[in-house]
Amino acid sequence: MNILLMFFMGGGSGAAGQGGGGLLATWGVLIPLFLIMYLLLIRPQRKRQKEHDKMLKELKKGDRVVTSSGMYGTIFAINDEKNVIVIKLTEEVKVEFLKSAIAARVDS
Repeated sequence: MNILLMFFMGGGSGAAGQGGGGLLATWGVLIPLFLIMYLLLIRPQRKRQKEHDKMLKELKKGDRVVTSSGMYGTIFAINDEKNVIVIKLTEEVKVEFLKSAIAARVDS
């Protein structure tokens, strides 16, 4: 407990009135750090996720796609209720994937 108190009070040296600036200084460093983390990490990831969700909603039969495992194919059928997409790899081979397994749409 004393260690936490010393951390927030700026090391615990001096009178109680002098240590009050430690808390303000700590928050003065933490707030910009969290702001930088938000701008560099969280915000771009949210933007990419929104773009991916939009792409998944716009998929239609006949679109050429690549899965997250690297398989290329053409969408044969979409079942929105089960969140499944059937991809035609060749004329004889059709495979079911979760919609979330689609990484990108590929231009033919």
